[in-house]
Amino acid sequence: MSGKLYVVPTPVGNLDDMTFRAVKVLQEADLILAEDTRTSRVLLKHFDIHTPMKSHHKFNEHVEAPRIAERVLAGETIALISDAGTPGISDPGFMLSRECRRIGADVECLPGSTAFVPALVASGLPCDRFVFEGFLPPKKGRATRLQLLAADARTVVIYESPKRLQRTLRQLCEYFGNDREACVCREISKLHESFHRGSLADLSEFFTLNQAKGEIVIVVGGANNCSALPKNADSMQEDEGETEL
Repeated sequence: MSGKLYVVPTPVGNLDDMTFRAVKVLQEADLILAEDTRTSRVLLKHFDIHTPMKSHHKFNEHVEAPRIAERVLAGETIALISDAGTPGISDPGFMLSRECRRIGADVECLPGSTAFVPALVASGLPCDRFVFEGFLPPKKGRATRLQLLAADARTVVIYESPKRLQRTLRQLCEYFGNDREACVCREISKLHESFHRGSLADLSEFFTLNQAKGEIVIVVGGANNCSALPKNADSMQEDEGETEL
């Protein structure tokens, strides 16, 4: 391979989701940039990849991006991975990709795993038009962002952590309305993958009583564009796959 930055998606859960091409690129690269080398070492060992690895994360990417881009331009083949999913999607990667493009270094992103696409498609909510919000601002600008999203006719996709899920669902009820249909997707592609469907009010009540675990994607129907989803409160069981409220 000639000098190029490869952005390589890695599985968000099931290691079988890794593509043959991704393994080949990681095996043949001169260097792998990893968000957390300890996490990535497990992946590399599983696929018998022995390429040298270097940390590249949100705390050093400002400094490292120009240096790495120059190495790519000089002819090195460098692969960028995050802990899970596609680098640049709520993970480090954008700055390096931008810097490579700025100086004329070649960049290629492989297709592969990301959490929000399967969450959106399996949610039962319209997925022909959607807005991917990633993580909401923790404080400054959060209310303004929620207000704008509440008026959007597209389906809204949000990433959230378990410890902030209850707060976010309460705020979504406040800004979007209690009756807006939504789906909380947990642990995409993992053993305890589950989809909790219902109104925002029902979801807020459920997750107030049941502590969520794992990686979470919230999918919310757009304004005036949300068909009702079936409700069955008695059927909801934690960690048992698909569940409807």
